[in-house]
Amino acid sequence: MAKDTIEALVEGGKATAGPPLGPALGPMGINIGQVIAEINKKTADFKGMQVPIKVIVDKDTKKFEVTVGTPPASALVKKEAGIEKGAANPLLDKVADIKIEQAIKVSKMKQDSLLGKDNFSRVKEIIGTCQSMGVMVEGMPAHDAILKINEGAWKDKISLGKTELSAEELKQLEEEKKRLQEEMMKRKAEFEEKAKQIIASMAGKEKREIRKKLIEAEIPMIIVNELMPEEKVAEGAPGAPGAKK
Repeated sequence: MAKDTIEALVEGGKATAGPPLGPALGPMGINIGQVIAEINKKTADFKGMQVPIKVIVDKDTKKFEVTVGTPPASALVKKEAGIEKGAANPLLDKVADIKIEQAIKVSKMKQDSLLGKDNFSRVKEIIGTCQSMGVMVEGMPAHDAILKINEGAWKDKISLGKTELSAEELKQLEEEKKRLQEEMMKRKAEFEEKAKQIIASMAGKEKREIRKKLIEAEIPMIIVNELMPEEKVAEGAPGAPGAKK
Protein backbone atom coordinates (compact mmCIF):
# COMPACT_ATOMS: atom_id res chain seq x y z
CA MET A 1 0.00 0.00 0.00
CA ALA A 2 2.01 2.99 -1.32
CA LYS A 3 1.83 6.27 0.53
CA ASP A 4 3.08 9.77 -0.08
CA THR A 5 3.98 12.16 2.73
CA ILE A 6 3.94 15.93 2.48
CA GLU A 7 5.59 17.98 5.21
CA ALA A 8 5.10 21.69 5.77
CA LEU A 9 5.08 24.51 8.30
CA VAL A 10 1.74 26.26 8.67
CA GLU A 11 0.36 28.97 10.92
CA GLY A 12 -1.84 27.37 13.54
CA GLY A 13 -5.47 27.34 12.43
CA LYS A 14 -4.73 29.34 9.28
CA ALA A 15 -3.53 26.88 6.66
CA THR A 16 -4.69 27.68 3.12
CA ALA A 17 -4.80 25.97 -0.26
CA GLY A 18 -2.03 28.27 -1.44
CA PRO A 19 1.67 27.41 -1.32
CA PRO A 20 3.22 25.34 0.10
CA LEU A 21 0.27 22.95 0.62
CA GLY A 22 -1.92 23.52 -2.45
CA PRO A 23 0.69 22.81 -5.16
CA ALA A 24 1.93 19.76 -3.24
CA LEU A 25 -1.55 18.31 -2.62
CA GLY A 26 -2.98 19.01 -6.08
CA PRO A 27 -1.36 16.06 -7.89
CA MET A 28 -2.51 13.68 -5.14
CA GLY A 29 -6.08 13.61 -6.36
CA ILE A 30 -7.59 14.27 -2.93
CA ASN A 31 -10.03 16.89 -1.68
CA ILE A 32 -7.72 19.75 -0.77
CA GLY A 33 -10.46 21.61 1.10
CA GLN A 34 -10.98 18.65 3.42
CA VAL A 35 -7.26 18.39 4.10
CA ILE A 36 -6.98 22.10 4.90
CA ALA A 37 -10.00 21.91 7.20
CA GLU A 38 -8.48 18.96 9.06
CA ILE A 39 -5.14 20.75 9.43
CA ASN A 40 -6.80 23.89 10.78
CA LYS A 41 -8.89 21.86 13.20
CA LYS A 42 -5.84 20.06 14.56
CA THR A 43 -3.68 23.20 14.80
CA ALA A 44 -6.31 25.57 16.21
CA ASP A 45 -4.63 25.62 19.64
CA PHE A 46 -1.41 26.93 18.10
CA LYS A 47 -2.83 30.18 16.78
CA GLY A 48 -0.09 32.67 15.91
CA MET A 49 2.64 30.01 15.80
CA GLN A 50 4.31 28.07 13.01
CA VAL A 51 3.45 24.39 13.37
CA PRO A 52 5.06 21.42 11.60
CA ILE A 53 2.49 19.14 9.96
CA LYS A 54 2.50 15.99 7.85
CA VAL A 55 -0.15 14.90 5.37
CA ILE A 56 0.09 11.17 4.65
CA VAL A 57 -1.85 10.11 1.54
CA ASP A 58 -2.70 6.58 0.47
CA LYS A 59 -2.11 6.55 -3.29
CA ASP A 60 -4.68 3.84 -3.93
CA THR A 61 -7.62 4.79 -1.71
CA LYS A 62 -6.90 8.56 -1.65
CA LYS A 63 -7.49 8.52 2.09
CA PHE A 64 -5.33 10.90 4.07
CA GLU A 65 -4.07 11.37 7.62
CA VAL A 66 -2.87 14.59 9.18
CA THR A 67 -0.29 14.51 11.97
CA VAL A 68 0.76 17.62 13.84
CA GLY A 69 4.06 18.31 15.54
CA THR A 70 4.41 20.93 18.24
CA PRO A 71 6.28 24.23 18.27
CA PRO A 72 9.28 24.54 20.62
CA ALA A 73 8.46 24.73 24.33
CA SER A 74 9.74 28.31 24.38
CA ALA A 75 7.16 29.32 21.73
CA LEU A 76 4.37 27.72 23.76
CA VAL A 77 5.54 29.47 26.94
CA LYS A 78 5.57 32.80 25.09
CA LYS A 79 2.02 32.19 23.94
CA GLU A 80 0.84 31.39 27.47
CA ALA A 81 2.69 34.39 28.89
CA GLY A 82 1.41 36.72 26.16
CA ILE A 83 4.88 37.95 25.19
CA GLU A 84 6.76 38.17 21.89
CA LYS A 85 10.19 37.34 23.30
CA GLY A 86 11.93 36.33 26.49
CA ALA A 87 14.22 38.51 28.58
CA ALA A 88 17.63 39.43 27.16
CA ASN A 89 19.01 39.00 30.68
CA PRO A 90 16.74 36.38 32.32
CA LEU A 91 18.68 36.31 35.59
CA LEU A 92 18.00 39.99 36.10
CA ASP A 93 14.84 40.80 34.15
CA LYS A 94 11.45 39.13 34.48
CA VAL A 95 9.11 39.75 31.58
CA ALA A 96 5.96 37.85 32.60
CA ASP A 97 4.39 35.51 35.11
CA ILE A 98 2.41 32.32 34.45
CA LYS A 99 0.31 30.04 36.62
CA ILE A 100 1.20 26.43 37.32
CA GLU A 101 -1.82 25.44 35.20
CA GLN A 102 -0.16 27.04 32.18
CA ALA A 103 3.09 25.18 32.79
CA ILE A 104 1.05 21.97 33.05
CA LYS A 105 -0.72 22.81 29.77
CA VAL A 106 2.58 23.28 27.92
CA SER A 107 3.99 20.08 29.41
CA LYS A 108 0.97 18.16 28.13
CA MET A 109 1.32 19.66 24.66
CA LYS A 110 5.02 18.71 24.57
CA GLN A 111 4.62 15.41 26.39
CA ASP A 112 5.95 13.22 23.57
CA SER A 113 9.16 15.20 23.19
CA LEU A 114 10.04 15.74 26.87
CA LEU A 115 12.44 13.53 28.79
CA GLY A 116 10.39 13.37 32.00
CA LYS A 117 8.71 10.08 32.88
CA ASP A 118 5.80 11.59 34.84
CA ASN A 119 3.73 14.77 35.09
CA PHE A 120 5.94 16.29 37.79
CA SER A 121 9.23 15.90 35.95
CA ARG A 122 7.72 17.14 32.67
CA VAL A 123 6.25 20.23 34.35
CA LYS A 124 9.66 20.96 35.88
CA GLU A 125 11.24 20.73 32.43
CA ILE A 126 8.86 23.41 31.15
CA ILE A 127 9.54 25.58 34.18
CA GLY A 128 13.25 25.20 33.37
CA THR A 129 12.45 26.72 29.98
CA CYS A 130 10.70 29.59 31.79
CA GLN A 131 13.89 30.13 33.79
CA SER A 132 15.92 30.70 30.62
CA MET A 133 13.33 33.19 29.32
CA GLY A 134 12.86 35.37 32.40
CA VAL A 135 9.30 34.12 32.91
CA MET A 136 8.17 33.66 36.51
CA VAL A 137 5.81 30.95 37.74
CA GLU A 138 3.19 31.68 40.39
CA GLY A 139 4.85 35.01 41.22
CA MET A 140 8.31 33.57 41.89
CA PRO A 141 11.49 32.93 39.90
CA ALA A 142 11.20 29.67 37.97
CA HIS A 143 14.01 28.05 39.97
CA ASP A 144 12.08 28.67 43.19
CA ALA A 145 8.94 27.19 41.63
CA ILE A 146 10.84 23.97 40.89
CA LEU A 147 11.95 23.82 44.53
CA LYS A 148 8.34 24.32 45.62
CA ILE A 149 7.23 21.40 43.45
CA ASN A 150 9.93 19.26 45.07
CA GLU A 151 8.43 20.24 48.42
CA GLY A 152 4.96 19.12 47.32
CA ALA A 153 3.40 22.37 46.10
CA TRP A 154 0.56 22.10 43.53
CA LYS A 155 0.63 18.32 43.91
CA ASP A 156 -3.06 17.81 43.13
CA LYS A 157 -3.09 20.16 40.14
CA ILE A 158 -0.06 18.50 38.57
CA SER A 159 -1.31 14.98 39.29
CA LEU A 160 -4.69 15.73 37.71
CA GLY A 161 -3.21 17.76 34.84
CA LYS A 162 -5.30 20.86 35.62
CA THR A 163 -4.97 23.49 32.89
CA GLU A 164 -8.00 25.77 33.24
CA LEU A 165 -7.74 29.35 34.50
CA SER A 166 -10.53 31.68 35.56
CA ALA A 167 -11.12 35.05 33.92
CA GLU A 168 -9.96 36.72 37.13
CA GLU A 169 -6.69 34.77 37.12
CA LEU A 170 -6.06 35.74 33.51
CA LYS A 171 -6.70 39.39 34.37
CA GLN A 172 -4.25 39.21 37.27
CA LEU A 173 -1.58 37.72 35.00
CA GLU A 174 -2.01 40.53 32.49
CA GLU A 175 -1.67 43.15 35.24
CA GLU A 176 1.42 41.41 36.60
CA LYS A 177 2.99 41.33 33.14
CA LYS A 178 2.50 45.09 32.79
CA ARG A 179 4.03 45.67 36.23
CA LEU A 180 7.06 43.51 35.42
CA GLN A 181 7.63 45.28 32.11
CA GLU A 182 7.45 48.67 33.82
CA GLU A 183 9.97 47.51 36.41
CA MET A 184 12.26 46.19 33.69
CA MET A 185 12.14 49.48 31.76
CA LYS A 186 12.80 51.43 34.96
CA ARG A 187 15.77 49.21 35.80
CA LYS A 188 17.13 49.55 32.26
CA ALA A 189 16.88 53.35 32.50
CA GLU A 190 18.78 53.28 35.81
CA PHE A 191 21.55 51.13 34.30
CA GLU A 192 21.76 53.41 31.25
CA GLU A 193 22.07 56.49 33.45
CA LYS A 194 24.79 54.86 35.55
CA ALA A 195 26.62 53.75 32.40
CA LYS A 196 26.48 57.24 30.88
CA GLN A 197 27.92 58.71 34.08
CA ILE A 198 30.84 56.26 33.95
CA ILE A 199 31.44 57.01 30.26
CA ALA A 200 31.39 60.76 30.92
CA SER A 201 33.81 60.40 33.84
CA MET A 202 36.25 58.48 31.64
CA ALA A 203 36.18 60.84 28.68
CA GLY A 204 39.41 60.53 26.69
CA LYS A 205 40.13 57.01 27.88
CA GLU A 206 40.41 54.06 25.50
CA LYS A 207 37.12 52.40 24.61
CA ARG A 208 38.23 48.98 25.87
CA GLU A 209 39.14 50.53 29.23
CA ILE A 210 35.70 52.13 29.48
CA ARG A 211 34.00 48.86 28.53
CA LYS A 212 35.95 47.08 31.25
CA LYS A 213 34.81 49.64 33.81
CA LEU A 214 31.18 49.27 32.73
CA ILE A 215 31.36 45.50 33.06
CA GLU A 216 32.98 45.82 36.49
CA ALA A 217 30.07 48.08 37.48
CA GLU A 218 27.73 45.19 36.52
CA ILE A 219 26.11 47.05 33.67
CA PRO A 220 24.25 44.43 31.54
CA MET A 221 26.19 43.56 28.38
CA ILE A 222 23.28 44.50 26.14
CA ILE A 223 23.55 48.08 27.45
CA VAL A 224 27.36 48.06 27.31
CA ASN A 225 27.21 47.07 23.64
CA GLU A 226 24.56 49.68 22.88
CA LEU A 227 26.47 52.57 24.46
CA MET A 228 30.03 51.43 23.88
CA PRO A 229 30.12 48.89 21.00
CA GLU A 230 33.28 46.87 20.47
CA GLU A 231 35.54 48.14 17.72
CA LYS A 232 35.82 45.84 14.73
CA VAL A 233 39.34 45.14 13.55
CA ALA A 234 39.64 45.69 9.81
CA GLU A 235 40.39 42.56 7.78
CA GLY A 236 44.12 42.23 7.16
CA ALA A 237 45.01 44.66 9.96
CA PRO A 238 47.46 43.55 12.67
CA GLY A 239 45.58 41.41 15.19
CA ALA A 240 42.75 40.57 12.81
CA PRO A 241 41.94 36.90 12.18
CA GLY A 242 44.09 35.59 9.33
CA ALA A 243 46.32 38.67 9.27
CA LYS A 244 49.92 38.12 8.26
CA LYS A 245 52.46 38.34 11.05
